[in-house]
Amino acid sequence: MSDRFAGQTAIITGASRGIGLAIAERLVAEGAKVVITGRKADALADAVACLGGPDHALGVAGHAADTAHQDEAVTRAIDTFGSADLLVNNTGINPVYGPLMELDPTVARNVVEVNVLSALSWVQKTYKAWMSGHGGAIVNIASLSGIRPEPGIGMYGASKAMLMHLTKELAVEMSPRVRVNAVAPAVVKTRFAAALYEGREEAVAAEYPLMRLGAPDDIAGVVTFLLSGDAAWMTGRTLVVDGGLAAAGGA
Repeated sequence: MSDRFAGQTAIITGASRGIGLAIAERLVAEGAKVVITGRKADALADAVACLGGPDHALGVAGHAADTAHQDEAVTRAIDTFGSADLLVNNTGINPVYGPLMELDPTVARNVVEVNVLSALSWVQKTYKAWMSGHGGAIVNIASLSGIRPEPGIGMYGASKAMLMHLTKELAVEMSPRVRVNAVAPAVVKTRFAAALYEGREEAVAAEYPLMRLGAPDDIAGVVTFLLSGDAAWMTGRTLVVDGGLAAAGGA
């Protein structure tokens, strides 16, 4: 691994496990300090230990959409490690599975609140506290379901489509000092996505040209590329990381 993130601090939301933790691991391996968030303090403590302890990582527990929690995480990142150069909006929820005609509007609002509006708030707070004066890079974790319909998770997909458009808007507004990109994965083998493949993984994977589902490291590699100087001339883009699924399905 290189030291391409040496001297930089990343805030990664929803990073006690899964894709978020894989991104944190990759960033630490390449020299960054990381601040990870999640709802459960004990899970974050385990993740911090996995990342090498307090010299490399800090866990801040709270709800992603709580503005006080956002303020605390950004402030502690700067106070503890001296900067807030990178932001990964990884937190996402999909509390229901079923047709949109049966979706409770209160649940729909909560999906948008967490998946879109809280991501915008994290960007605003990180920008005002650090990036406006120092620059930085942001990656939003979207989804292939925001590009093509996925029955059963329609509101989740709609929220991710909004997040991808928000990425473009932010990229234009925050240039040239801050780059903003997104990643749109297909099904990745995590606890969050288990309902989409559990008990039928072989059949689901057979739809993918690469004949397997994604792993958290597959997404982490693309995210760290977008955060790095290797992507210095990229902003406002969403990279689809899907094992070839969209190409095979014509999306």
